[in-house]
Amino acid sequence: MIARIAAILFIYVCTCVGWAILGGSVWQRSSESSASLHENVASIWGRPQTQIAPSAFYKRVVETPPGSIASSAETAGSKAGEQPRVRVETVTIPLQQSRVRADLKLEHRRKGLVWFSTYGVQFDGAYRFENNSGEEREVTIQFQLPDGQALYDGFSATVNGKEVGGEVLNSTLRVKERVPAGGTLEFHTGYRSQGLDSWTYSFGKGASRVNDFQLAMRTNFDAIDFPESALAPGARKKTDDGWELHWEYASLLSGMNIGMTMPAKLQPGELVSRITFFAPVSLMFFFFLMFILTLLKNIDIHPMNYFFLAASFFSFHLLLAYTADLIDIHVAFLICSAVSIFLVVSYLRLVVGMRFALREAGLLQFLYLVGFSYTFFLKGYSALCVTIASIVTLYIVMQLTGRIRWGELFESKRGKGPAAPPPPVPAADTGLHP
Repeated sequence: MIARIAAILFIYVCTCVGWAILGGSVWQRSSESSASLHENVASIWGRPQTQIAPSAFYKRVVETPPGSIASSAETAGSKAGEQPRVRVETVTIPLQQSRVRADLKLEHRRKGLVWFSTYGVQFDGAYRFENNSGEEREVTIQFQLPDGQALYDGFSATVNGKEVGGEVLNSTLRVKERVPAGGTLEFHTGYRSQGLDSWTYSFGKGASRVNDFQLAMRTNFDAIDFPESALAPGARKKTDDGWELHWEYASLLSGMNIGMTMPAKLQPGELVSRITFFAPVSLMFFFFLMFILTLLKNIDIHPMNYFFLAASFFSFHLLLAYTADLIDIHVAFLICSAVSIFLVVSYLRLVVGMRFALREAGLLQFLYLVGFSYTFFLKGYSALCVTIASIVTLYIVMQLTGRIRWGELFESKRGKGPAAPPPPVPAADTGLHP
């Protein structure tokens, strides 16, 4: 008995080593694919986008009296009695009102073992600036696009209702317009673009003052999530396919932004590696219960039989590792489960009979291989599910074996010699005598 248990443990350890190698190779393949493909997807589809609020400014000439502190650096080397120097000063005019809308449409894309959270965005922004300088000024509006390498379809920009071309330099649009004293400047822009992983609306560098601000964001997904140090929406409303989120501020001074992190899809490579690394736990429960049940039913299963059972378990993860990047992960999981269970049941049918193979062994494999592995699809609940199943298994085994005298059982198995040959069957009496 001791030698048989040792042989089963040796088979178990060797299988665990194989799983460790397989899980490591899948993890490395997935990590390398993610790193190399991320830049490839970003160059084709777009990168994470950050839309910065527009700004407006004008330039004015300021005289600097000779000898003043402000002009000392500029007039270094000048002689006494020189005329006042002049310098050009840039003055920012306040953004009085913002009406922004962003519609985000998530569309996951897959390459190899990696899913990427790509999205399309429909952006629309209406802004009002006010010339509070007391004089007519030539105001320059500056609007920076999120990414110079991205695609902007249907881009438009108007100033006071008039379409403008403007100058685009380093992905920044600059428009000049003369504004009378106390006058306002209405700037409206919109475009369709696409990005990756996240979308952010920024008020500018550092702490910025925001007046009369409203932003409406619509998503086509339910799993909304916000980046760290981002402002939470003040109101939200559920729609048929996602959410309608609203941010509204009368007067705000903040260095935080508004953003949305796109929900990530279940990664096949990461999932397969986690299932593979967890496989020893499944096989441990299966071997343990198989050993107990065969002991209770007085069924003789040789360690070589355990070797083939372990190989059938290993086939599940090996097949899953090389089908998850070719077909849908759920379909691959279903096929691999069916193949592994078929191997076990069809083999034990020859060893101990169909009834035990299908009822006991097949059910155990379904629970501890398929069931335990599927818990990894339930993100955040896999550990709890396995813990509950382990406790229930422990209770059942304790009830089944509570009356076994283990000392006597092991002694009887150790002292048991080879079985005696059956007595010869007497010939049937035909009534004929010599």
